[in-house]
Amino acid sequence: MNHPFDPDQPLNETTFAIFDVETTGLSPTYGHRICEVACLRVRGGVVLDRFESLVDPQRSISPGAFSVNRITPEMLRGAPTFDQVITSLLQVMDGAVLIAHNAPFDLSFLAAELEIARRPLPENPVIDTLTLVRRLYNFAHNNLSAVAEALNLEITPTHRALGDVWTTFGLWERLRHDLERRWSITTLGEVLAFQGGSIAYPRSYDLPLPPTISEALKKGGRVRMRYVDANGWETERVIRPLRVSEERGNLYLVAHCYYRDALRTFRLDRVVEMVLEEQEEDAGDLDG
Repeated sequence: MNHPFDPDQPLNETTFAIFDVETTGLSPTYGHRICEVACLRVRGGVVLDRFESLVDPQRSISPGAFSVNRITPEMLRGAPTFDQVITSLLQVMDGAVLIAHNAPFDLSFLAAELEIARRPLPENPVIDTLTLVRRLYNFAHNNLSAVAEALNLEITPTHRALGDVWTTFGLWERLRHDLERRWSITTLGEVLAFQGGSIAYPRSYDLPLPPTISEALKKGGRVRMRYVDANGWETERVIRPLRVSEERGNLYLVAHCYYRDALRTFRLDRVVEMVLEEQEEDAGDLDG
C-alpha cells in the first residue's frame, strides 16, 4: 500500500476508503479488539468497492460496547478472525486516502490488529471527518449521530460498522461541498492542510481516551454520562472527571459524582455516552 499521493489531485478525482470499526471496548492498549469492520471505496461520489465483516475478537465484548453496537456472542460465532480478513480489507483500502469519523480511535484499533498479525501499517493519508466538522461548523454535539441530524443527512448511523460508514460517506460528500463553497478547497493537499495534516496512527503507548473525557480532564468541566453498572443497569450521572487509572487490565475513571456527592470510580468500558454539560460538546461514543 505504498503509493504516491499527489497533493494537487482534485478531490473529485481522488479515491477514498471510508472505514469504521466496532470494538469490544474503548482501548486496544488494554486488550480490546475489533469485532466488526466495514469499508467503502469511493471516487467522485460513486462507490467502487466495499467490504464488511463481523470479526471474532477472541475475547468478550464489554457491557459499554454492547450497549452501543448490540453485537452478541451468538452473532460472532463462526466469524473470521481479523487476520483472516486483513487481505480483503487492505485491498479495498489500497491506494486510497482513508476517511473515518474520530479517526484516531479507528486507527488505534487498526494499528493494534495489524501489529498482532505482523503486518505493516498502511501509509495512506488519513482524513478525520470529526476534525473537519469541528473546523467548519459550530454544532452543540459532534458525534456522528448528532452531525448527521444537524446536516439533515439522508442516512443515519446505526452504531454498526457498515451503517456508520454509509453515514460517514454522506457526511464526507457534504463536507467536500462546503469546503469548496466556503473555503475554495478542491485538492487533497488543501484539505489535509485545512485539518492540520494527515491524521497519524496513535503510538503504542498513547491512551486514546474519548474526546469528552480528555477535554473535561484538561478544563475541569462537568460531564453528563450514561453508564452501565456491573448488573447491567444503565443510569445517567453528572460527574467531574479527575483522572484515569489502570488496574488489572481495565481503565477506570475517577470522578466526583454529583448524584452521590462523593468520589466514585467508573470502568471506562461501561460508559455508553458522554457529553460535556457546560459547553455541550460532542459525545464520546465508542464509534466516534
